[in-house]
Amino acid sequence: MSRPPAPPAPPVAEDGTDVSNPDAGSRAGDSPHRTGTLVAGLIVSALVLVVVTIASLAVGNRAIDPATVLHAVFAYDDENPLHLMVMELRVPRTLLGVIVGAALAVCGGLIQAFTRNPLADPGILGVNAGASFAVTFAVGVLGLSTPSAYVPFALAGAFALTMLVYTLGSFGPSGATPMKLTLAGVALGAAFTGFTTAIVLRDTSTLQVMRFWGVGSIGGRTLDQLTWAAPLIAVGLLIGLLCARSLNALALGDDLAQALGARVRVTRVMVIVAVTMLAGTSVAAAGPIAFVGLMIPHIVRWFTGPDQRWVLTYSMIIGPSFLLLADILGRIALPNSELRVGIVTALLGAPILIALVRRKRVSGL
Repeated sequence: MSRPPAPPAPPVAEDGTDVSNPDAGSRAGDSPHRTGTLVAGLIVSALVLVVVTIASLAVGNRAIDPATVLHAVFAYDDENPLHLMVMELRVPRTLLGVIVGAALAVCGGLIQAFTRNPLADPGILGVNAGASFAVTFAVGVLGLSTPSAYVPFALAGAFALTMLVYTLGSFGPSGATPMKLTLAGVALGAAFTGFTTAIVLRDTSTLQVMRFWGVGSIGGRTLDQLTWAAPLIAVGLLIGLLCARSLNALALGDDLAQALGARVRVTRVMVIVAVTMLAGTSVAAAGPIAFVGLMIPHIVRWFTGPDQRWVLTYSMIIGPSFLLLADILGRIALPNSELRVGIVTALLGAPILIALVRRKRVSGL
């Protein structure tokens, strides 16, 4: 009597990982101990963010002790000048740093997973270039002067250029591959950066406005600006986190992801929408701040591994801490002035990027 045929072996990756379900790669090394370690690390990261937030409220041209800061937040006295300084100047700046830091870090993680390029950042798909061009057009041609008025233009510019990149990257029988999307994004981003520079240089008043905005800063903002920035960034973060499971499947390749039931096109559209909202709103609110989206997800993966659920969650907490720390350093770096946060993140990001390039083993996606 012949034996019944053996069931087919599940598909495996080159390292022997079972890839028969979308989370196989992300759970390959998971264990209760490792999960507990990641949860503990998340709690520690949240506590660090709380400490850095209080420091951001306390540090500046005039130092304010933490007790006074907490008293200003929870028992505000509008006749106390220190309370006024905390609530009118430092609270909006700090809250904007929190939401923009989270947006840039998660945006970078989404793009790195989307393009399968661990050294990608929010500018790789031309998003920042599109938003910057639209804001510059609004200021230089239409004469707008308030950040809240930039928002529709920044979102429209980011979305339009992202869709143009996706359309160009989709030509050919292979569809929208990460390589073609990256090449299209870099080419169009460079072109629109040139258009932005041309508008700025043709008008002195536009140059005055854009030379500060273009560096990237979270200072000089008000709570009114948070009323439009926070909801848009919150929606973008939610969409991005909802894509995490599907991005784990896409890391295995489009064909295998489709075989596992992942909706590749839907995931790509959702990622593009999330990236547009996160990067567009951040650029409108704080200007193009570099290196946050590049560094944070990459560093996070050293600890979490490639599971995008952990990567995006950690990035959402560590990104604000890094941006606020950079802003604090900018406030105390010069005796009678301050460095804008975009300059500090670039100064900190350059050596970190060099260290990433020199590493023998880059953290995988």
